[in-house]
Amino acid sequence: MSLFGDGLDAAVQKAFTRPAPKSAPAQMRYLVKQLKGTKAAAQMLRISQRTVERYVKDQIKKPRPDLATRLEREVKARWQPQIRAKARQKAATTGGIVIDTRARMGYTAPIGSTDQDRIRHLTVALPPQHAARLFEAQEAGASERELQEIAAEALKEVYFQDNGRRAGSLEEVRFTDIEHLEFGL
Repeated sequence: MSLFGDGLDAAVQKAFTRPAPKSAPAQMRYLVKQLKGTKAAAQMLRISQRTVERYVKDQIKKPRPDLATRLEREVKARWQPQIRAKARQKAATTGGIVIDTRARMGYTAPIGSTDQDRIRHLTVALPPQHAARLFEAQEAGASERELQEIAAEALKEVYFQDNGRRAGSLEEVRFTDIEHLEFGL
């Protein structure tokens, strides 16, 4: 499970104008249409082509839990691509992104300052350039660690340094032991 990747996806999904299909047969029909055939859908979901056909015809209605999870994830990943792109574009150019997190945070700073790690609950509006960096990294296939470092860098600039108005000598923010993480556009 990718905490940062899933969090960014969830934020973008809130922009959807129509709900994604809920029932397994409806989700399967949508995937078959998107992938242009039952064979491609079966390969992606790691099930038989016959099973896909039975869902499409409403002969099976309730998938196994692991299949239900894969099916929902694949449908949501393809649902309303233009709306998803617009939401990301808006966040990256004008709107920015809000990060709400409860995590252990500390920082590296010159001797004499308190750099003790501690659990903090922060809700911070990050400017568009930080949203752009996060979305670009996610689309480029960045690892969870890389996304976490980008978020830590953004929190350092916006929260700890107040965009250059304080803590100018702050070197690095550590962002670990994440208990809660949510993004909003």
